[in-house]
Amino acid sequence: MTFRAVLLAGVALAAATAAHADTSGKKIALSNNYAGNSWRQAMLQSWDSVTKPAVAAGIVAAADSFTTAENQATEQAAQIQNMILQGYDAIVIDAASPTAINGAIKEACDAGITVVSFDGVVTEPCAWRIAVDFEKMGKDEIEYLKTRLPDGGNLLEIRGLAGVFVDDAIHAGITAGVTENPGFKVVGSVNGDWAQDVAQKAVAGILPSLPEVKAVVTQGGDGYGAAQAFAAAGRDTPIIVMGNRQDELAWWKEQKDKTGYETMSTSIAPGVSTLAFWVAQAILDGKEVPKDLTVPFLKIEQGDLEKALETTPKGGVANVDYSQDDAAKVIAAAGGA
Repeated sequence: MTFRAVLLAGVALAAATAAHADTSGKKIALSNNYAGNSWRQAMLQSWDSVTKPAVAAGIVAAADSFTTAENQATEQAAQIQNMILQGYDAIVIDAASPTAINGAIKEACDAGITVVSFDGVVTEPCAWRIAVDFEKMGKDEIEYLKTRLPDGGNLLEIRGLAGVFVDDAIHAGITAGVTENPGFKVVGSVNGDWAQDVAQKAVAGILPSLPEVKAVVTQGGDGYGAAQAFAAAGRDTPIIVMGNRQDELAWWKEQKDKTGYETMSTSIAPGVSTLAFWVAQAILDGKEVPKDLTVPFLKIEQGDLEKALETTPKGGVANVDYSQDDAAKVIAAAGGA
């Protein structure tokens, strides 16, 4: 699905304004494990842009956000335990680990608190989960490269934060894609932590030991850093799959104008946090919501680049926010009501 197609799929930017008396006294909290890259910053901005009007309209009483100082599951578990004591009715979580905070989540559920995980989802059965098909996202990168490199070639893989569900899932998809297309070979792998500066240093460190690299498969937030590392090393620029960050898109546009450089870009929209908010509100309002919800990832293709860049703020990420109506559609599509 292209960037334009996703926008046309009904992912609206405005929050709903009609108050629901059943949730007007309810308090929702966001537990976020990490804010060290542009995606997480955009995610938090989306949360504020949708939840503040919802609070002002009386849809909920509060929608506070909290981010841990370190990406540590133990710290996030303690944060969740504090939220239980503070009397929140629902907790929306971007988790440091799919399993390590399950104990704290179970405590929240046992206290009657609704828990909705997104992006970094959890395995605790009492929690709801909202995610894109990250494994498909990784596999789609290889499928795209197959169209560009029919004979295959050497790949450098840049992974995300170690131990996080998203990193494992995208890596699994890339691995599956390579297995199905044995012309490709991963000759090196580094962790870029979904951050350009970290990715640039990691790629610079491994490049001297690598043979010719035809393409770089990524997870988001690392494409521009990879490009800078290749340029600094004086090596030919490979096909680098981008992750919807503005600096990546700007670099891509610059290279496209100079040489006709072609690639694609894909990531989960940071505004998925707003979908998680509305899902939590719907559950508190008594709606029937399936435990697992899936949303499409946001893909930008060569012909979408200029339009996507125009609407992406400098230093930000290509994004869409979800409205209350959008959440209702996602819930209905999954068989809820």
